[in-house]
Amino acid sequence: MTPTTSPIQSTPKYIFVTGGVVSSLGKGIAAASLGRLLVERGLKVTMLKFDPYINVDPGTMSPFQHGEVFVTEDGAETDLDLGHYERFTDVKMGKRNNFTTGQIYESVIRRERRGDYLGGTVQVIPHITDEIKSWIQAGADASTNDAEVAVVEVGGTVGDIESLPFLEAIRQMGITLGRDNVCYIHLTLLPYIPTAGEMKTKPTQHSVKELREIGIQPDVVLCRADRPVPEGDRRKIALFTNVAFEAVIPALDYDSIYKIPAALHREGLDDIVCRKLALSPPPADLSVWNKLTDALGHPQHEVDIAMVGKYVDLTESYKSLSEALIHAGIHTQSKVRIHYVDSETIERDGIDALRNMDAILVPGGFGKRGVEGKIAAIRYARENDIPYLGICLGMQLAMIEYARAKAGLANANSTEFDLSTPHPVVALITEWQDHDGTIKTRDAGSDMGGTMRLGAQPCDVVPGSLAHRIYGSTVVSERHRHRYEVNNHYLPRIEAAGMIVGARAHSDVAGDLCEMIELPGHRWFFGCQFHPEFTSNPRRGHPLFASFVRAALDAKRAVGRDATARAGELVPSI
Repeated sequence: MTPTTSPIQSTPKYIFVTGGVVSSLGKGIAAASLGRLLVERGLKVTMLKFDPYINVDPGTMSPFQHGEVFVTEDGAETDLDLGHYERFTDVKMGKRNNFTTGQIYESVIRRERRGDYLGGTVQVIPHITDEIKSWIQAGADASTNDAEVAVVEVGGTVGDIESLPFLEAIRQMGITLGRDNVCYIHLTLLPYIPTAGEMKTKPTQHSVKELREIGIQPDVVLCRADRPVPEGDRRKIALFTNVAFEAVIPALDYDSIYKIPAALHREGLDDIVCRKLALSPPPADLSVWNKLTDALGHPQHEVDIAMVGKYVDLTESYKSLSEALIHAGIHTQSKVRIHYVDSETIERDGIDALRNMDAILVPGGFGKRGVEGKIAAIRYARENDIPYLGICLGMQLAMIEYARAKAGLANANSTEFDLSTPHPVVALITEWQDHDGTIKTRDAGSDMGGTMRLGAQPCDVVPGSLAHRIYGSTVVSERHRHRYEVNNHYLPRIEAAGMIVGARAHSDVAGDLCEMIELPGHRWFFGCQFHPEFTSNPRRGHPLFASFVRAALDAKRAVGRDATARAGELVPSI
């Protein structure tokens, strides 16, 4: 992706969301919530995120550093916030909706090497900032809905040296486009000090001061707080930050992220933004969204699901997955309690942590650590007729477990974990066809970044299979992010032992790839190579997760843990 530098146009209008004091304040949720409000007012919205790290993308970053990597339909590995954007606004994100400092500098240096700057000195201003502005414009223009408003989240924290070029770029855009076309929103921390018995406004004051020193005057200050903000504190912040009192808006903690759009609407955020941008759309109609949050808060059933992984102390690593289960709960009228189980604990202590669970899920992952614990959890689910869902690695490990236990393939494994395994049931494929039809190649020495099967790819579903009953279609397109595949050489033997391959992706270069598996005679046992959590949506849910939760409800009723639990029909889209 190499956008062409060109003058910034005044359409669409831009909203820039920055954050200060500390990271992880919730800029992404705030931006997504504002996007939802503008959509509810009839505006066409797109959303962008730029991250001030040098990594080209988060594809090789540790979950401890980045949390979850979100994958777009067109195969970009992006920041998790793009998942929130999609879930809140129903607008598909793509490669142009997220970029990093690494991508910006890579693009500029490539041009310099070609001689595009006529031998001149390449500098942060104007070359880097011009490139940033160009990419912002390209991202906004690439929207599939002819967006009228682009909500742009600036990653990092105001005051950090890394984000300065981005902040300088958006400052310039405020001048170039005119103040009716740009709105600045700053999210900051308003901490409560128990020993003093009061909130402290100084962090907010200093954070806004940092912005104003570089020429950005926020139009709105969102104050992240864990309790209501006194009127006096809001007035104080307004005076010190040169922001209107009504534009100092509390951003309070809620038990569900889906309650935040309505909360910000009650504070008048969307009205303030529309006035600032000289927009006069109809009022927001949140009736449908409120039905969603009401269903979330009033479940008729409860279900306990064990998620067996190795980053269970870092639940942001599984954020899209946990949200997909919450969506399934909404559409099955169920409260889904997720129990995060460390697979290494299972290796050490056995499967006691899985007892009394209504279903078991093994998510995607990588690396050898904790693998045998996940396999033990899968065996427990298979042998005890407990609903099981394996996603990506979770499907691959289900194949390995079944190959060992039922297909007579002792010591079967993945070459990711054991290069000398006698039965590489899962292995690295070296050539495949990408989502856009291009041929991709790699080997064991290839760069890790960008050498996975990525993005939305169709697969053919076997009629009459569990996969067919779940999706109601013989062609399914879901998003991928993986490097290893089920080895077709072993599939006939594993299928002969009873495993069913419910769907395959056609590939002329690699042979048809195993995409979904299931076990006949089991209450509900399913694995998929793709990541269905990326396409789940609170308004519509997702058929796979809804089916999984209904199976868990059925299992709970069957063992008598909840005599009132009923796996009812799927609730229609809200």
